[in-house]
Amino acid sequence: MDKDITIRLAQQPDADALLGRSPLAALVGMLLDQQVPMEWAFSGPWTIARRMDSDDLDAHAIAAYDPEAFAALLSQKPAVHRYPGSMATRIQQLCAYLVEHYDGNAEAVWADAATGQELLGRLKALPGFGEQKAQIFLALLGKRFGVRPTGWREAAGGYGQANVYRSAADITGPESLAKVRAHKQEMKAAAKAAKAAKAAGGS
Repeated sequence: MDKDITIRLAQQPDADALLGRSPLAALVGMLLDQQVPMEWAFSGPWTIARRMDSDDLDAHAIAAYDPEAFAALLSQKPAVHRYPGSMATRIQQLCAYLVEHYDGNAEAVWADAATGQELLGRLKALPGFGEQKAQIFLALLGKRFGVRPTGWREAAGGYGQANVYRSAADITGPESLAKVRAHKQEMKAAAKAAKAAKAAGGS
């Protein structure tokens, strides 16, 4: 991964710098990106690193951490997530998987992937990464980190398209963050309307 990458997902210089230089931090941030504002999720890796008295994340150290102590570390105010206990478990599961399958090297998940579909499969195999999260992270790798195996845009689905504002992959600053947030609100409103229409039709 290019060490000079500029990321603006956390909207905090130190937290964004960590995301740019640490593949594991980027994965953990993506894992945390649910049910909380995006900036909160992607600032989580920096908060965890600081609380572990480090300026980086280490998969071996996190996987080996006492589960109760790690949950307490994420629960300290301000909490790393709205559900710090369950997210602590998920992060440790992710790191344990990386230790077992990639010797703790998060970048190895994508470093030698020959195609977008191969990379998507590897991402979907990660604990906590379903189809959508895997596609968003694949798009993030392609658009922001320069990881572009053959067919990466197609494998990322709609998130891989150029000039869209649909996910974390499209954020380069406050303006694009606002556009992505507006898109998500539109999607939620549309889903809510569709559900209401379905309920009305069935009554």
